[in-house]
Amino acid sequence: MPNPHADHFYIDGSWRPSSTPDRLPVVDPASEEVFGAVAAGGEADVALAVAAARRAFPAFSSTPVAERIALLTRVGDLIERRAGLFADAMVREMGVAIGFAAAAQVPFGVAHVRVAADVLRRFSFIARHGTTATVKEPIGVCALITPWNWPLYQITAKVAPAIAAGCTIVLKPSELSPFSALLFAEVMHDAGVPPGVFNLVNGTGAVVGAALSAHPDVDMVSITGSTRAGVLVAQAADPTVKRVVQELGGKSPNVFLEDADFAASVGKGVLAAFRNVGQSCSAPTRMLVPAARLAEVEALAAAAAAQIVVGDPRRPETTLGPIANGAQFERVQAMIRSGLDEGAKLVCGGLGRPASLNRGFYAKPTVFSDVDPGMRIAREEIFGPVLSVIPYRDEEDALRIANDTVYGLGAHVQSRDLDRARRFAGRIRAGQVHINGPAWDGEAAFGGYKRSGNGREYGAFGLEEYLETKSILGYGAP
Repeated sequence: MPNPHADHFYIDGSWRPSSTPDRLPVVDPASEEVFGAVAAGGEADVALAVAAARRAFPAFSSTPVAERIALLTRVGDLIERRAGLFADAMVREMGVAIGFAAAAQVPFGVAHVRVAADVLRRFSFIARHGTTATVKEPIGVCALITPWNWPLYQITAKVAPAIAAGCTIVLKPSELSPFSALLFAEVMHDAGVPPGVFNLVNGTGAVVGAALSAHPDVDMVSITGSTRAGVLVAQAADPTVKRVVQELGGKSPNVFLEDADFAASVGKGVLAAFRNVGQSCSAPTRMLVPAARLAEVEALAAAAAAQIVVGDPRRPETTLGPIANGAQFERVQAMIRSGLDEGAKLVCGGLGRPASLNRGFYAKPTVFSDVDPGMRIAREEIFGPVLSVIPYRDEEDALRIANDTVYGLGAHVQSRDLDRARRFAGRIRAGQVHINGPAWDGEAAFGGYKRSGNGREYGAFGLEEYLETKSILGYGAP
């Protein structure tokens, strides 16, 4: 599994050794064993990568749209051809179940590339208003900082629109799931990306992430990660007044209005909360239900959780693998303990591993009920398979609870009355709201209100984050 380029970075079109002797171990969360390591970059590596991106920018920013579409098409094709390699890497480095890797992690990653190409085909980089022209131009050198929970998906969500815009890139993937990123760098190379347009430097956020954020020749930073990490990036970027796009934490509500189809939707809500082992920033981990239906919801949620198969992520029957790393496993256990200590009703799950597993960062699918909105499990992002069922009195109370959070990334509304659901969705303070469990849409703007971040990703909205706006007055006749 360890990549032959693990001791190297991809800079200026070739693989180069790290400037430091330091290595970062990579742990298999299913066995808790170290199975590889990657180079830990330093400021010198960042400087080389940024310089390469800066040199490449003038030429790449002026390439014809057709060339960028062709490059993105090759990238998407190569990821699809190597889908098995990507899936295997993510199973090993962050414990995702092989079925979910093959059905979601890889295909959705490819979809971001396809969507970027489609958006680029129809995007207008110039608009005229009278004799004034408004021009959209690539912003410049972009530092892209990606997380461990959706490794390929988050890389393509940033790299694809940046390439579409005509920007050049330095990617810092998570040091906890680096091997899928190295595979992606191989794809970019084999797709024929010009030297310097795409660069990759592995390392920690404290060193590589901080150096990229502060670098005066970086024009933009896009980070997906915790709110704490997003704040640090923004602080480091502040002296150079660069653009910062942040997709950060969440505590998304799933609101069941009184007329919702509880029998059909509660189980789906549990699975949505536990998708990717609950390690999704937009996971709907607060289920808001009418107080009179609480017992019914508890039974439905317990039945859905009982169908989840926790185990070896390499087995096709597994639906929930381990938590991705030891630190996150301990965080999940601490939050479950908090729920118990604060008096939430444990419907299923609880502390420790499932009884059949004695090693690996496996957590029990856990449902708490009768959760008070002030409890830690109702307010803090857990990032694990833990669902809080919260009763409400009436629709206004449900809205108050849904919006009573420092986050505002995603939300869900369940109702048989579409007009009612639309009205409720319009009052939720979140960047993306799902009504009655719709299919994933790679063109729907994704990003948050409040401490969930700034800016948007996906589709035309994601492309525009990588563009500057220029007005040219006196441009000519309309």
